[in-house]
Amino acid sequence: MGKALTYLANQWPRLSRYVEDGRWPIDNNTAKNAIRPFVIGRKNWMFSQSTRGATASSNLYALIETAKGHGLEPLNYLHQVFERLPAATSVSDIEALLPANFKDGLH
Repeated sequence: MGKALTYLANQWPRLSRYVEDGRWPIDNNTAKNAIRPFVIGRKNWMFSQSTRGATASSNLYALIETAKGHGLEPLNYLHQVFERLPAATSVSDIEALLPANFKDGLH
């Protein structure tokens, strides 16, 4: 009981902020759910046959999750990127294909 009360006392400023402003979430489940795919991916990459394979998998996975985070449908987004990538001739052409910069209405 003493440990629980000490924990409560140490967390009091945060708890007070939550009570004063109801927009603050009571837990961090949203953040945990957002990173869960990366944690699962990290475990899967341990079984890659090579470092290059693990790097390629993690890069593709990060691209897909970033696309989701920007409201893009991953399959349509990747389809568009793989169609346009061969025509990219500059760094700015490639940067335009990144999820944050992608403007094609694939939401």
